Amino acid sequence: MTATSSVAVKPAAKTHELNPYEDMLARFNRAADILDLDKGMRAILTTPERELKVAVPVRMDDGSTEVFDGWRIQHNSSMGPCKGGIRYSPEVNPDEVRALAAWMTWKCSVVNVPFGGGKGGVRCEPRKMSQGELERLTRRYTAAIADIIGPDKDVPAPDMNTNEQTMAWIMDTYSMHARHTVTGVVTGKPFALGGSLGRPAATGRGLLTMVREAAAELKMDLAKASVVIQGSGNVGGTAAQLLHDIGVKVIGISDIDTALINEKGLDIPAVLKHQDKKRTLKGFKGAEVVSNEDLLRTPCDILLPCATENQITSKNAGKLRTKCIIEGANGPTTANADRILDDAGIFVIPDILANAGGVAVSYFEWVQDRHGYFWDEHEVNERLEQLMRKAFGNVLARTKQHRINMRTAAYVQGVDRVAKVIKLRGLYP
Repeated sequence: MTATSSVAVKPAAKTHELNPYEDMLARFNRAADILDLDKGMRAILTTPERELKVAVPVRMDDGSTEVFDGWRIQHNSSMGPCKGGIRYSPEVNPDEVRALAAWMTWKCSVVNVPFGGGKGGVRCEPRKMSQGELERLTRRYTAAIADIIGPDKDVPAPDMNTNEQTMAWIMDTYSMHARHTVTGVVTGKPFALGGSLGRPAATGRGLLTMVREAAAELKMDLAKASVVIQGSGNVGGTAAQLLHDIGVKVIGISDIDTALINEKGLDIPAVLKHQDKKRTLKGFKGAEVVSNEDLLRTPCDILLPCATENQITSKNAGKLRTKCIIEGANGPTTANADRILDDAGIFVIPDILANAGGVAVSYFEWVQDRHGYFWDEHEVNERLEQLMRKAFGNVLARTKQHRINMRTAAYVQGVDRVAKVIKLRGLYP
């Protein structure tokens, strides 16, 4: 059952519902109230340590020059180097990056890896850029933020519209400036450049562990369960394949253009093969094409939003027909939707716990790079499952201790650990 919080909530104003930073603050304040944090600690934990905005001039293929806006924001480094992805999107903006950086702080804390939170992004339309343009963009952006990143400072990783090739360019550019190879400056690299086995599937595999833990808590038989997944990229597609492999029926999946439903169960290998070949789900036979809104409203036992922010809002939260939501994306549910989901009795495993498999294996990669010794994939996956199960258990225990839901419990767990570290370290000078 979903516990109901006994702490009053001050949701973000309706006009700001789609602002992810406002959502993060609303949830942080709820956790801070439960932990009885003083004003000074709240100020420290809600103020990013460093915000760097950079201009990224790029020579385009047609000979013209475009200047893109880029950011790298470091939220808190009390627990260790900052950690967080770099995204390329026309929607990138400072509030989004601030929210993502803060979520990374809480996420690293929830799963107890020695990192703080950081995030970066460049406002661009990568789907309209050539490979050469993306490489020049990446290298110039890396040079612009090089002074504040590094294995002991801030360790970027892939995020929306970036991948292992992007990380290879960043590693090479940073290494050229350092005058020696620095594999540990980023994670999510190709294995040949110091990447970790198991890293590409890590977020999806972490979601698989969360599905199993949720099913056990809700006494749900996965052999009879139905799952809808919003998103078919690295996270959603991997989760779909892994769930299919253990016999779970995936009845819905989507990409940016198309949503597919088959109540008897989708042939996930065929869906993903079609997507790999066509670069889209459009045209896949053997499923009904529906809107993204209808996909989210499809009756199912478990819903995995694995696309982007602000998909479940106060406008559609009351129309969802599911028992459990496990958030593969960052910020897919707005703060104003939380109460609606609570009132409906939907068990929600929040993003800062559910999708932490990626940062967990990024941590493993960072460790392996620094040791110069690499683990086999079985060991990586085994360590990941242990870490995720322990984190789930710790958060679940908080729900019972404070009589709160899983999202608030995850924030309490994450914020409490960081606050205690800050108190132990004290303030310099």
